[in-house]
Amino acid sequence: MREQKITRRRLLASGSAAATATLAGCASRFENFGGSEEAEGSSQQATESAIDESDAAATVGMVYALGGLDDRSFNDAANRGIQRARLDDGVEYTNHEPGSVAGFADVQAELAGSTSPSYDLICCIGFLQAEGLSEVAPEYTDQQFMIVDSVVDADNVASYVFREHEGSFQAGNLAGLLTTRDVDLGAGATNPDETTVGFIGGLDQPLIHKFEAGFRAGVEHANADVDVLTEYLGNFDDVQGARDIAAEMYDDGADIVYHAAGGAGVGIFQAAQAHGRYAIGVDSDQSRSNPRYADVVLASMVKRVNVAVYDAATATVADSLPAGEVVSLGLDSDGVGVVYGTSLEPAIPDDVREALSTSREQIAAGDIVVPTERASTGGA
Repeated sequence: MREQKITRRRLLASGSAAATATLAGCASRFENFGGSEEAEGSSQQATESAIDESDAAATVGMVYALGGLDDRSFNDAANRGIQRARLDDGVEYTNHEPGSVAGFADVQAELAGSTSPSYDLICCIGFLQAEGLSEVAPEYTDQQFMIVDSVVDADNVASYVFREHEGSFQAGNLAGLLTTRDVDLGAGATNPDETTVGFIGGLDQPLIHKFEAGFRAGVEHANADVDVLTEYLGNFDDVQGARDIAAEMYDDGADIVYHAAGGAGVGIFQAAQAHGRYAIGVDSDQSRSNPRYADVVLASMVKRVNVAVYDAATATVADSLPAGEVVSLGLDSDGVGVVYGTSLEPAIPDDVREALSTSREQIAAGDIVVPTERASTGGA
């Protein structure tokens, strides 16, 4: 088990009044999408041949993160956002799924140089696209881009970042409160005699560390005596690897495991079912996107990537994309948050719900400052 102290770092916020105004505009959209999450339908596989620019309010190129569509998580959330923009504003789009980090810059440049169709906006989904976009954006200064989960300092790039640590604090608070309770519903149960929970990350890098740091802080806020097991998978698509790590955590006494492992998280749900324990999903309401595991998904830390994509696409239609700015989305704008599982919501006691509501208000008001970094020292 890894025990780590957590240091604090100032939260990333919008860099100007213009970005703040954009964020305020986003807040109402976040409420429209709501905690229930939209129907988790299959992703649309738009192709270049499907684009009819003559009728499009704007044409958008979607460049997805590694793992591609049908990950039931991050990429599918982005896809729902562009689908919504198509329905609401007449936006047309194409989907692109590079198979490697090296391929991101090539696809970005290909779309930026395209004339059939000509793209009004290119959406780059995921922090691994930042390096490529930092090279491509200055070469195509007339092309507008947006990126999710990273900041690219360029006048033609709108950077959308999320305060994942805030939502993860809520996930940790929930886990810390429930692990000492007698919960027995669905295919899982807690073990009140064990005070252990777990976190599994995908890549061992700063963005995913924010999930861990927030989760640990939330657990400690709930109960300082609860141990947190932590492990990193090294990728976002190794379902079996995630299952093996989760199984070991459950064997070691964890009764709730939270993940930030993308599509690999399915393996954690499988392990939860096999061990009769619980899991907390990420990015989307995974009790909806993975209904076969709804009987073990207590909750999900939703990161409304769909709204970031929707906002950027519709802002492009309105000629108001916050290019050159950073839009930071957290609990205060409903950009992140915890939604309870569709099947297991009745298992959440009223006092636990009230505790999460209180901590949400405290974080939004700045009374609780959630750390963004893991400790640089500490045992493994």
